[in-house]
Amino acid sequence: MAALRILEEKGIKYNLVDLDENPDAAEVIIAALGKRVLPALEYKGRFMDGNRFNKEKFVWELEGLMST
Repeated sequence: MAALRILEEKGIKYNLVDLDENPDAAEVIIAALGKRVLPALEYKGRFMDGNRFNKEKFVWELEGLMST
């Protein structure tokens, strides 16, 4: 997955949650983003929609997410 490669390149640690193993996590995503979106990223309680991946947009949103 491209998003994970970027996180690894930047040295950002992450926890991968498999919705097949933890179906309750889908409800958290729906509550935060208003829909079930995969992948979804959460940082300090803020969520980012990783669907329709665009590397430049992802990096820009990731930097904004982490700057707060």
